[in-house]
Amino acid sequence: MALSVRPAVEEDFAAIQAIYARHVLHGLASFEETPPDIAELKRRWQVIATDGLPYLCAIVEGEVRGYAYASRYRPRSAYRFSVEDSVYVAPDAAGQGIGRALLDAVITHCTDLGSRQMVAIIGDSANAASIGLHRACGFAHVGTFAAIGFKHGRWVDSVLMQRQLGAGSTTLPV
Repeated sequence: MALSVRPAVEEDFAAIQAIYARHVLHGLASFEETPPDIAELKRRWQVIATDGLPYLCAIVEGEVRGYAYASRYRPRSAYRFSVEDSVYVAPDAAGQGIGRALLDAVITHCTDLGSRQMVAIIGDSANAASIGLHRACGFAHVGTFAAIGFKHGRWVDSVLMQRQLGAGSTTLPV
């Protein structure tokens, strides 16, 4: 399998929307319950691009098989060195290293941009794949919001994970 990771382009959004819609409709990784359309996903992409943050696609045999991005953790200025990652892989492509390649690239990009902390807010404490991916990429479990969401007829936890980027909190930012 020849895997490459590159910045998303406008033409990727039909595939991105299909991947995300599947997660929204059948999974717990996202707490959205109605899949956004392509136009809305492009609007969100533009916000991330305006912030100078990465929005990346994993390409296998010419097809988008996953995507990942970083967004500002929160809008208040004190959080300006903290970002949150999101990673989504096509269901039939899980377990092939796509999520790892995407998350590694997002971490590298954010570190290079001067971000100091990255958080992951993972839907469902039973989401072993995402928790394991983040752990393998240096994230530590920092908490769980128990039963914080309600989706697919049940209460769902959010698992909070965090990792330092670059010098993290050992030095003051410039």
